[in-house]
Amino acid sequence: MVGASHRTASLATRDRMFIEDAEMPAFASSLAAAGVADAIVLSTCDRVEVQAAHEDPEAAALVVHELLARRCAEPGPAAGEIYRLTGPAALRHVFAVAASLDSQVVGEPQVLGQVKAAHARAHRAGRTGGALDAALQAAFAAAKRVRSETPIGERPVSLASAALQLLRDVHGAPERCAALLIGAGEMGEMLIEHLKSAGLRRLAVTAPSEARAAEVALRLGCHVADFAPLEPALVAADLVVTAAGAGRHVVTAETMRAVLRARRRRPVLLIDLGIPADVEPAVDRVDDAFRYDLDELERITLSGRATREAASAEAWAILDQELVAFARGRAEREAVPSIAALRSHAAALRRQALAEAGGDAARATELLVNRLLHAPTEALRRHAAAGRAGDADALLRDLFGIAAPAAVPPHQTTDRESDT
Repeated sequence: MVGASHRTASLATRDRMFIEDAEMPAFASSLAAAGVADAIVLSTCDRVEVQAAHEDPEAAALVVHELLARRCAEPGPAAGEIYRLTGPAALRHVFAVAASLDSQVVGEPQVLGQVKAAHARAHRAGRTGGALDAALQAAFAAAKRVRSETPIGERPVSLASAALQLLRDVHGAPERCAALLIGAGEMGEMLIEHLKSAGLRRLAVTAPSEARAAEVALRLGCHVADFAPLEPALVAADLVVTAAGAGRHVVTAETMRAVLRARRRRPVLLIDLGIPADVEPAVDRVDDAFRYDLDELERITLSGRATREAASAEAWAILDQELVAFARGRAEREAVPSIAALRSHAAALRRQALAEAGGDAARATELLVNRLLHAPTEALRRHAAAGRAGDADALLRDLFGIAAPAAVPPHQTTDRESDT
C-alpha cells in the first residue's frame, strides 16, 4: 500500500498526484513496466493509493513511491507526504479503506464503490492476481459486515437528512434553489445526491483542480464553475456545500459580505463538510449567512461523538476478526501442498504393502503401519538425542491426535513401584 491521503498530504499534493480516468491505463502500464503488475490504483479526492501484491513488498513499495512522487511538481517535499505500508499493516489499511473507516467522514458509502471500480478496472486489464484478489474480496466482505452489523453507515445519511431539513427551513422547496458544491470530497457528492433525490435541480461544481471538478460534474450531471474568482459562483448560489479540505478557508466572512450585498440580502445556507473547515467561522457574524459544520449537523440529528466512537469501535472489532480469519485461511491454503504430498506418500505405502502381502489383510496392515510410523519414529529419536524430545512429542501428539498421558500425583505410586 503506497499513497497519499487526507491524513498525510495537503490538498495541493493530492491534486498534483491525482490520476484522471484517461491516465489510468498509462499509469498502470508504468507500474507493470516497473515490475508491479498485480495492482489496483485508487484515485479520489481524499486519496491516491496503489494497492499491490508482490514477492518483495519493500522493493515494490519503493518503486511505487517513486512513480507517485514524480507526478508532483516538487517531488522532494511531496515525497514526505506519501506513506508506504507492507505486510499486515498494509492489509489492515486495505480493509479500513474499503470499510470507510479511513475516510474524512467515517461511514461514507462512496469509497467502497470506488475500490470495487478500481478492482474491476484492473481485473479487466488482467492486472490482478490471486493474492491481491483474495485480499480485496476479504476486504469487501468485511466492509459488508461493518455496514450491516454496526450503525456506522447511518451517520452520513443522517447528516444529509439534516442538511435537507436546513435547506427547507431557509429556502423552502429544494426545487426553487440553486446550489454550489465546492471541492470534490466524497461526502459532499453524497450529500448533493441526497438533495437531488429530494428535488434539487440547479447545481454547479467547482474545485481547485478543474479536472476533479469536471469528473464530479459529469457524475452529478451539472456544469463546472470557475474556482477563481469564486464570488460569481457564490452570488448565484442559495446553498453552498463545501468539501474541499484545502487546509485553509475557501469562503471567508469578507467574501460573504460582498456576496450578500450582490444578492440583495437573499440568504445563503453554507454546509461546511471540510476537515479542516472550508468556511471561516466568522461567517456566523454575517447577517443572512447561515453556516453549519459537521458537529452542528450531528447535534441536529442527535448523534454525538460518543455514538460515533462506539460505532467505530464496533467496526474496528469486526475488521480485526476478519483480518484474523483471512490470515488463518491464507495459512491453511499454504499448507495444502504439504497435505497433498502426505496423502500421496501414504497412498504409495499402502499400494506397496498390499502388493507385498499377497492378499493377506493382517500382513498388509502390519506392513503399512510399520512404514507409516518409521519416519516419525526416527525423527522423534533424533529430536530426543538433540534434547528436543518435548517439542517433538507435542507435535506428534497434535498431528496424530494422541491424548497426553495422565499425570500421576506425587503421593501415589504405580504397582511396579510398589513391588519394587
